[in-house]
Amino acid sequence: MLFAISCNDTKKKDSEMDAENTEETMTDSEETMDKKMNNEKKDVSFMLESRSESNATGKVMFQQVNGKVTFEASLSGLAPGTHAIHIHEKADCSAADGASAGGHWNPTFQPHGKWGDSEGYHKGDIGNFEADQDGNGRITMTTDEWCIGCGDSNRDILGKAVIVHQGTDDFTSQPSGAAGARVSCGGIIQ
Repeated sequence: MLFAISCNDTKKKDSEMDAENTEETMTDSEETMDKKMNNEKKDVSFMLESRSESNATGKVMFQQVNGKVTFEASLSGLAPGTHAIHIHEKADCSAADGASAGGHWNPTFQPHGKWGDSEGYHKGDIGNFEADQDGNGRITMTTDEWCIGCGDSNRDILGKAVIVHQGTDDFTSQPSGAAGARVSCGGIIQ
């Protein structure tokens, strides 16, 4: 009888150890998969279409390498001067004024502000760029606060839109920086 209980005890301990090892292996495997996803090279590019009766168009590219996303936009057809550019909530540019894209993408519920500001900023608060006398402009930035298709609602840019505004983001007016009309829009869709 003691032998039978002892065997059952051993089987039970082996079973518990197997369960622990499986759990550790799954956790290790999930971490490895997460690292692999962050290190994978991913990209998405698309065209910006004119909105609000403007001629503003452009091309946008997001590229993720080693857990960092680089954003590049080349624009044309703008009025010379400073323009704001943001990521908005929805990849819906169907409205003539771009309003269908919703407000700024702000999954962490921060106040609007300049990117990196200690007082807070939206994940979509990219900033301002200059258009030259011919109406052409470029902007580039790199961050580890975004990802492409990772499924993290606080970081994943897929399903959002890029909006170019007629005016300058003042970085203080809430909730959008008083940047004026939405003159160009494009959905971040893979």
